[in-house]
Amino acid sequence: MKSLLILEDDTVFRERLNLALTDRGFNCRAVESVAQGVEIARTVQFDYGVLDLRLTDGSGLEVLDALRFASPKARVVVLTGFGTISTAVEAIKRGAVHYLTKPTHADAIVKAFAGQSTTSIEPALPTLAQVEWNHIQSVVEKCSGNISKAAKELGLHRRSLQRKLSKNPGPLK
Repeated sequence: MKSLLILEDDTVFRERLNLALTDRGFNCRAVESVAQGVEIARTVQFDYGVLDLRLTDGSGLEVLDALRFASPKARVVVLTGFGTISTAVEAIKRGAVHYLTKPTHADAIVKAFAGQSTTSIEPALPTLAQVEWNHIQSVVEKCSGNISKAAKELGLHRRSLQRKLSKNPGPLK
């Protein structure tokens, strides 16, 4: 089975990505911090990696370096919500095979591992529902999962926030 390291600090996205890539035949190990990523990359051999660029405790490029050192044949895709040309060039120079902007889906990641282009001339823009969902998730995470506190910060009634949270996007395609 193909071993895969997932580095993503967004809990919901990490879990969805883990499930979607497991369904596609990968043996996934998912971590949420640069420290965890570097530690596991140094001790376990991986065939593939999906690394978030910006994390709360540093850059996914640090994990890319550790992963490429311990597993030189690993095919690594870097994900970011804040794509720039300079970070894309830096990721590729350090050994990433592809650089994808979020939101993305598991099929695009698998294609990137295979070296197939996943970009189109017109990049897909997130829907209003996706933007709203991502914002709500970040506020809830910032409030350590406290729904009442998050609702107050968002200017919503607690029940309204719970309804919005129950309408999460479906699994990654």
